[in-house]
Amino acid sequence: MKPIYFLSDAHLGSRAIPHSRTQERRLVRFLDSIKEKAGAVYLLGDMFDFWYEYKLVVPKGFTRFLGKVSELCDLGVEVHFFTGNHDIWAYDYLEKECGCIIHRKPVTLELGDSLFFLAHGDGLGDPNPTFKFLRWLFHNRTAQILFSALHPRWGVEVGLRWAARSRQKHEREEPPHYLGEDKEHLVLYAKDYLRTHPDINYFIFGHRHIELDLMLSRECRLFILGDWISQFTYAVFDGQQMILNNYLEGETEP
Repeated sequence: MKPIYFLSDAHLGSRAIPHSRTQERRLVRFLDSIKEKAGAVYLLGDMFDFWYEYKLVVPKGFTRFLGKVSELCDLGVEVHFFTGNHDIWAYDYLEKECGCIIHRKPVTLELGDSLFFLAHGDGLGDPNPTFKFLRWLFHNRTAQILFSALHPRWGVEVGLRWAARSRQKHEREEPPHYLGEDKEHLVLYAKDYLRTHPDINYFIFGHRHIELDLMLSRECRLFILGDWISQFTYAVFDGQQMILNNYLEGETEP
């Protein structure tokens, strides 16, 4: 089988990332380097820092990324786009215009002879009540309709400012780091899920902005994919083994 790639958390367009244009170009160069050999690409959420689709309007920018994703789809590479907590509001634009396959919930699927559980990771095991409320609010259909009544000039501005402040606040208070096997929410969630679904071979998540490759059992591994802000990490599955790697400029065999 052709290699299958997994990456997440580029937060394209973030006002809190000073090198955002360089970052987008690096992501596009990576996608270009795998376009001839990839069987599929799974984008596991928060590829945009804020993405909200109005009926006839989408946020400006990201043209290099969207063009490369469209090219991959045109070449027959399946591009799976998982909505994260920053790009919940992806409706049908990426599907109709770019050719992506959109996923709004965790997905269990078989790749090769292995069973995968794929999700962005937000809302899975996190006990924070504020985050739970915000997640409920952002997914609430009535709230989405009310937000859509805002002119895009103000709606997108509000979204970009909120996202930037959120990132800056989290990085000041608690930069992303591994909390340990007994405290990391996604690890605890996966262990609990594995008790009732013992056939899972791989859990793959984004969201936490940390790199993690953890054996949960003799037959099951958990990956957290890092990000495409400073780490430029991805996982690749060749049908037999999974590798977590960093994309280096000039690399020819990602």
